[in-house]
Amino acid sequence: MIVDCHTHINCPSSEIDTAEHFDACGKVDAGIVLAVGRGNGLEASRELSGYVNKHPKLVGFASLNPHRDPVGVDDVKAVTVDLGLKGIVLYCSCGKFHPADSRAMRLYESAAQLKLPLFFHNVSTYNSDSVLQYAQPFLLDEIAGRFPALKIVIGAMGLPFPDQTICMLSKHENVYADLSISPQKKWEVYNIVVGAHEADVMDKLLFGSGYPIAKPDNCIETLLGFNMMLGDTNLPGVPREEIRGVIERDTLALLGITLP
Repeated sequence: MIVDCHTHINCPSSEIDTAEHFDACGKVDAGIVLAVGRGNGLEASRELSGYVNKHPKLVGFASLNPHRDPVGVDDVKAVTVDLGLKGIVLYCSCGKFHPADSRAMRLYESAAQLKLPLFFHNVSTYNSDSVLQYAQPFLLDEIAGRFPALKIVIGAMGLPFPDQTICMLSKHENVYADLSISPQKKWEVYNIVVGAHEADVMDKLLFGSGYPIAKPDNCIETLLGFNMMLGDTNLPGVPREEIRGVIERDTLALLGITLP
């Protein structure tokens, strides 16, 4: 089963946006859709819910900011479970909040009670008005330690801090990372995959495209051709079955998510 665990639509979005998104997801068996909300969490969640609930192969994650949205268990349930959404995505650096501050920890407590996985999104850290410090995967150590049963996904290998991400994958049983890559950045892809292989955490990597940054079929092609990039060099490779294992991993089962 191929699950793209990292795709986006804007909330609100046009019919063209959703049609293009669903077409891109045609290459995979299931896809997780992360809301990118400009308003409050409830508005974005309703918009996302209306889209994913039309397509049984799609799973929606609500976008919540603990400094903007209510964090009590009933409030979180209203913008996730009650709308058919299966998880929560947090944009800490873009939202300018420390991932382990007091209000955020209350949100995670609610998520743990509701058995909702968390996705920490990092790519937006390159925006000039974001707080890069809050993107560091090491900051999730306290969260994973306090809520050991909570499923946590570090987006895009925690770039620009992939080494911190690999340490987190080694330390915490329920911390995963999505291997959403930029197919054109071959040296970056190489170093991340080899680093994960040498740390023996390939089983903690989940396939993701980061759509619309990249499309899943292009990412799959790049990963399957990984060792071909090495050519006649003496650089270390990664067993093809380990790479295929990332692509074919049942991410939904790992995160405790069932499709309708």
